[in-house]
Amino acid sequence: MARYQFGFIGCGNMGGALVRAISSQIPAENILIADRIAGNTEQLKAQCGVCIAADAAQVAQEAQYIFLGVKPQGMRALLAELSETLKSRHDRYILISMVAGITLNSLQEMVNLPDTAIIRILPNTPAAVGKGMTLYCCNPYVTNEEEHAVAQALMAAGKVDRLEENLIDAGCAISGCGPAFVYLFMEALADGGVAAGLPRQKALMYAAQTVMGAAETLMQSGKHPGELKDAVCSPGGSTIQGVIALENGAFRSDVIEAVLAAYDKTRDLGK
Repeated sequence: MARYQFGFIGCGNMGGALVRAISSQIPAENILIADRIAGNTEQLKAQCGVCIAADAAQVAQEAQYIFLGVKPQGMRALLAELSETLKSRHDRYILISMVAGITLNSLQEMVNLPDTAIIRILPNTPAAVGKGMTLYCCNPYVTNEEEHAVAQALMAAGKVDRLEENLIDAGCAISGCGPAFVYLFMEALADGGVAAGLPRQKALMYAAQTVMGAAETLMQSGKHPGELKDAVCSPGGSTIQGVIALENGAFRSDVIEAVLAAYDKTRDLGK
């Protein structure tokens, strides 16, 4: 039987964020972590009280739900390294990949063990503050109970949504890459405020609160963003002039192209 409910191999920015979130919902002694950088595991132990593994093999041997938080180019080597350990297990375990671009079928081929239960999750960095968006898909060997257990645990990091695998790279281009685009927009919004005479810190606060408030309004109202935009634009007013300036700069087209560029790169990662 597994000694730990959740295990993490790789506890960098994203893995660490999920460890912090999940440890807020379940007893920390049920979480085992491993990372090549000792500072990452020591920090998480100090912050959350989780258990540190001797190495990745211990996580693979002793955890029921095994999160794989390595870079895409490192996944094949990691699964080859863990294959014999996993093969020796006689209890149930589930592999959970946090890597963009690598499909469930590719993960199955890499681990080289038939009928292995695998879940792909694509979280984003706002998970670190409990406001993340995590997309996921499962292979046929994952039971409903196992899927539910993982989804429930991930809800500590924000919203969770199941998506067909053929759409998950497109979803990741928005939720996974999107925070960077939003930060760029907020920085530019604040720069505009500074150019108009505002102190930098005030401009940044106004930009961040405005983006957060607009997002919450969209979520709660269920209205189309175009309708909400129209409600702010008074005839002959300041806002519509700003909208015209954005349209002259191809703002919407540029954002669409950014998402498509991120989508194309994500698909390339799995090749």
